[in-house]
Amino acid sequence: MSTGELLSIEPIELKFPFELRKQISCSLQLSNKTDNYVAFKVKTTNPKKYCVRPNTGIVLPRSTCDVIVTMQAQKEAPLDMQCKDKFLLQSVKVNDGVTIKEITPEMFNKEAGHMVEECKLRVLYISPPQPPSPVPEGSEEGSSPRGSVSENGNADFATSTKAFEPQDKSAEASYLISKLTEEKNNANQQNNRLRQELELLRREGHKNRGGSGVSFMIVILVGLIGLILGYLMKKK
Repeated sequence: MSTGELLSIEPIELKFPFELRKQISCSLQLSNKTDNYVAFKVKTTNPKKYCVRPNTGIVLPRSTCDVIVTMQAQKEAPLDMQCKDKFLLQSVKVNDGVTIKEITPEMFNKEAGHMVEECKLRVLYISPPQPPSPVPEGSEEGSSPRGSVSENGNADFATSTKAFEPQDKSAEASYLISKLTEEKNNANQQNNRLRQELELLRREGHKNRGGSGVSFMIVILVGLIGLILGYLMKKK
């Protein structure tokens, strides 16, 4: 735990159970030790690799706030499982009632005379938990190497705002179900439209057949009248 004048931070090391091609998250808990509103901001040396939510915020007096740090899925394992990424958490007192929308970068500018408290957090990769397996008695399991980061006061920190796409199987399944449901609804709408058009065609067909029958009857009547008139003319 890191204990400053404003915030207590737990833990001070971000431990990620490293697995290839999988997003991994860990959490920080910030505790406000004062009776004032405290604004915080989280920066990292590798903003494209991590997503921090929230990356800025307000911790109310004598309250706590959880911060979730998510590492993007990695395609390659780092050498010796060591990571040189670092995070910087800045905190500063603000006026009571200040909201997140009112937080500005100027609040964390030391050169402007603001009393900014800073805490550096390093990143450690650890081996993910393994399912139990039968091990012969007397054998010892080798401990997994743990990465360490040397302190570097000149590291460049940037705010991480990148949002990652869901990559786990449950997210993919939800996406497929949503897609299939949408396609099913579209198919039902198309089917209803085709039924309506077919019904209209049937009605028009009935009308056309009725008109043709009347015309045919007229032709027969005219023919009969012609035959009768011809027969009468011959008699005369």
